[in-house]
Amino acid sequence: MNPVLHRLGWTRATAAAWQAHAAEGLRPARVAAQHRGGYIVLTGDDADPPQLVEHRADLSGKLRRAAAVDPAAGPAVGDWAAIRGGVPAGCATIHAILPRTSQLSRKAVGRTVGEQVVAANVDTVFVVLPLDRPIAERRLERLLIIASGSGADAAIVLTKADLCPDPAAAAAALAPLCERAGRTIPVHTISSLTGDGLAALDHYIDTPRTSALVGASGVGKSTLINRWLGHDRQAVAELTSEGKGRHTTTGRELLVLPHGGLVIDTPGMRELGLWNTDEGLLDIFADVSVLADRCRFRDCGHAEEPGCAIQAAVADGTLAPERAASFLKLLREQAHVDRAKDDLARTRARQADKVAHRALGRLYRDRDRDR
Repeated sequence: MNPVLHRLGWTRATAAAWQAHAAEGLRPARVAAQHRGGYIVLTGDDADPPQLVEHRADLSGKLRRAAAVDPAAGPAVGDWAAIRGGVPAGCATIHAILPRTSQLSRKAVGRTVGEQVVAANVDTVFVVLPLDRPIAERRLERLLIIASGSGADAAIVLTKADLCPDPAAAAAALAPLCERAGRTIPVHTISSLTGDGLAALDHYIDTPRTSALVGASGVGKSTLINRWLGHDRQAVAELTSEGKGRHTTTGRELLVLPHGGLVIDTPGMRELGLWNTDEGLLDIFADVSVLADRCRFRDCGHAEEPGCAIQAAVADGTLAPERAASFLKLLREQAHVDRAKDDLARTRARQADKVAHRALGRLYRDRDRDR
């Protein structure tokens, strides 16, 4: 196996997917960053042994048209791409994206209906929360749903343990939430300043594994990455007087760590709209989902319907009303997004029909003119 590609996260699954492009004279590369002017991709050069190099890259016309219709069809940070050009220097062209093994997505920011792919081909999503302030359990649930729905493993990282009087107790307080989920969610308590707890994260960042960090601004993502890199590549900002973090990471970026593995840093996300998170919702709320299956009516709205198992569990004290309310709120949000996705799919289908109709019209006109 090419050692550079292995360092970039190349696996047997990636090699199998690459066979579709092997005979086209293209080269594999991994998308490291996206800017308004294009992309940055990482690949190996033709030296012996090959060396890690980066190139600027643009999209082919076909891929650009596909991304204009559906932005999620375009490259995302972490994607494996089939490129041409860029050797030994210059701008490469991205012709295709290999199928993704995982896809960390959220609803596009604002009123726009669409998917924003935050990171692709991630093995572990670290949900990062700081211990210098109370943990917002509702936000944690939302982050875990998005992480779990990506197809990657999820883990909770509690940072700034040096600023907490009892970090172990804080971690233990999350145990009930993790136990109610449908999968094991490990919780790690660390201090990036003192180094406490960092060794427990080492197996997540071994070659060829890729991790992604998600969390609000100021939670300690950049400080942790600086520790892994061994130098201050990521800027670190102090908290505001209100305890809110300033944005220090301006864009998503795939970083190759010096001791192995890769990590994708993401800007602090204020808006965390659900997208493809049906499975993640049922996973993180596995206990409530089991109750929903016991409701008398299949289309139970879990409000005042007779025989609602969720409301019965709240009434007898076996389900916290806050957790039930959170589940129902997120369920309604996902249902709203699903309806919006259906509308979007119909709109795109109509647009595709118009394009095909115009192309067919041009074909007939050209045929008649040539007669």
